[in-house]
Amino acid sequence: MTRFQKLAAATVATTFLLVVIGVIVRSTNSGVACPTWPGCFPGQFLPGLDASIDVWIEWIHRTVAVVIGILVLGLAGLALVDHRDRPSILWPSLATVGIALFQAWLGRETVRLGNSGPSVTAHLATAMILLAVLIFALVRSSYPSRIGGRGSSQRFTLVAALGAATTYALLLFGSNVTARDAALIFPDWPLMGGSLFPPLTDATSAHVLHRWVAVIVGLIVAGVAIAAWRTQRDRPWVVRLALIGGLLFPIQALVGGLQVLTRLEAWTQTAHLALGTAIWGALAALVVVSYYEARTMPAYGRQRVGPGGADGGEQGRGDSPDRQNPRTAGDTIRAYVALTKPRIVEQLLVTTVPAMILAARGWPRLDLIWWTLLGGSLAAGSANAINCYLDRDIDELMARTRRRPLPAHEVEPDRAVVFGLTLGVISFVELAWFVNLISAFLALLAIAFYVIVYTLILKRTTPQNIVIGGAAGALPPVIGWAAVTGQVGLPALLLFALVFYWTPPHFWALSLRIRKDYAAAGVPMLPVVRGVPETTRQIGLYSILLVAISLVLWSVARMGLVYLAAAIVLGAIFLWQAYRLWRAGALPDGSTEASTAGAIRLYRYSITYLSLLFLAVAVDALVAIPVL
Repeated sequence: MTRFQKLAAATVATTFLLVVIGVIVRSTNSGVACPTWPGCFPGQFLPGLDASIDVWIEWIHRTVAVVIGILVLGLAGLALVDHRDRPSILWPSLATVGIALFQAWLGRETVRLGNSGPSVTAHLATAMILLAVLIFALVRSSYPSRIGGRGSSQRFTLVAALGAATTYALLLFGSNVTARDAALIFPDWPLMGGSLFPPLTDATSAHVLHRWVAVIVGLIVAGVAIAAWRTQRDRPWVVRLALIGGLLFPIQALVGGLQVLTRLEAWTQTAHLALGTAIWGALAALVVVSYYEARTMPAYGRQRVGPGGADGGEQGRGDSPDRQNPRTAGDTIRAYVALTKPRIVEQLLVTTVPAMILAARGWPRLDLIWWTLLGGSLAAGSANAINCYLDRDIDELMARTRRRPLPAHEVEPDRAVVFGLTLGVISFVELAWFVNLISAFLALLAIAFYVIVYTLILKRTTPQNIVIGGAAGALPPVIGWAAVTGQVGLPALLLFALVFYWTPPHFWALSLRIRKDYAAAGVPMLPVVRGVPETTRQIGLYSILLVAISLVLWSVARMGLVYLAAAIVLGAIFLWQAYRLWRAGALPDGSTEASTAGAIRLYRYSITYLSLLFLAVAVDALVAIPVL
């Protein structure tokens, strides 16, 4: 190991130790034992020999924090001396200094605010970010400074990133339980008051959501471990790190149950978060290792250099593999914006604000609308950018998509992956900070569902791809509802169902128009696999379900006359358009011009339908005209 790697490893270990000590401080309530900062008492840094054990625990916590400050300063100095020509090591190392200073300020605020819930959560969240950045610097320094070739697929990296992101979210959900003093709301485990699905109230929501999210994240982490075992056998470190996360997670879950059953014994709290931090660290390392393993394993037969390999691989294109022709800054910006598919983002946001207005039964705060829309836009852009990376091979075969940035070679594929993941991280942080944790987690699930379930699993394997995959596009109204209420109610689920059942007729109408493109790319869309008559029949059936759901929403959400009139009129037009298309598709020449023209009309109207129907939701909630 180089001296930089040794110092980075020591700093990672010390940061982990600090997190563990921090939990001991929290579980023993030692944080309030020292009323001043940075010393425990005015005018003295070292406690007296007669000081209580709580004072010493808090003092040790602060002392280790000082040691970390010294270590990150040393790491930044070594990066300047040894790696100033490697930005991918230099800048993260310098960033740790800023993060550590911010963490110290949060520590002072935590003391000043008497260990308030939000300050403790922010303190933990920042500590996890510091740990991840240190891990990145350590892992990156283990790979060559220059990496040649395009490398192999980053598909597993995306799966690993999902596991890491959801684990981080789960840590915040757990901290939120502590912040609200809700850990013992239910005396039993794994049930909650004898039920798996207790009612969500202001008192129970933090605890219930933490357990539900833990189940989801546990399945994701297990899936990451299984995927690594099945597909990454030639990358030992990838398999090891994935298995560490997968094996530790059920142990951590059991310790979490013991917290409840032992009435929050200090050792259970300490072990629970220590294991959670270890899982987060393993999965954060997994993402970085997977990314650079793929970068150092070119698709065409060059030998791979793994962690610990020589730092002298000078051939190739360096940290940035982009050797395109020179482009202006404006061209580059437009290319990256195009990766996010702005028109699709706009369409998704159409459903968010009306859901917020319905949840509030009036105008929510304008800043809340702004932050929710910004976070939703970033999340949708993240999913779309990653989708562009995964579909770049078939995009090149389709006339409609071959001018996108990746098939047009305007953006390097690996950069598209990093761009998409970065947008996703920013989206989660922004929503969690300015809106709430549940909306941030739902946005993360929307990204995961679109990328993993739809793009990676369903799109190229089944004609039902858009039916199941449509769940990702149906989550924005649920996110909007959760942004206002902090939970997910039945009206939000019906709004979800409305968009979910709208998606198949909308997208199948488009696929009828461009079915030759899908056939050329080998994508099993319904018109390609089942033909035009069956597709138009399915569009008709889903249209009936769509209109039925819109009327159920009127009843369940106690909507008024404005929405009811809009649902009936807009729904009748939708059904008529779908019926005409069904008839055209059922004719002996149903695959010809008549069905194509009808598909285009329905596709265009479906966009108008969704926009006007959700506008009616908003207007109805604002004017509230009852139905006589």
